Amino acid sequence: MPATPTGRTTDDNRPATATGPVPCRVVVCRDCCCGSPKVTGVDHAAQTARLRTQVPVRVSACLDVCEHANVIVVQPSAEGRAAGARPVWLGLVNDPDATEDIAAWARAGGPGVALRPDILDLHAIAPPRRRTAS
Repeated sequence: MPATPTGRTTDDNRPATATGPVPCRVVVCRDCCCGSPKVTGVDHAAQTARLRTQVPVRVSACLDVCEHANVIVVQPSAEGRAAGARPVWLGLVNDPDATEDIAAWARAGGPGVALRPDILDLHAIAPPRRRTAS
């Protein structure tokens, strides 16, 4: 088994941390619009909990794309980053089936590792532009 940059090895040559391979991660927006009663018909706590059963989840304050609430960002694993993958922003994730598709994709490796389910193309959005000082 080859050694990783941390000195640890994995069975499939993926980079490892002290606790194992660096996984795909998910960021859920839970602030002013996303994760609030403004987005009706969504059990935000259940959505976050479901994702957490599959992959690491970070809860974020406003991601500045409120018009696309409920926003979820799927961040590539170390392996995905090495393959050139970038985070994938998904909006209007207001359906349990979409949550399941995201969870399955992230568990399979996410951006740069596993093919994104075609249905998630309907949720893909552009990240907000970075603001520059004027």
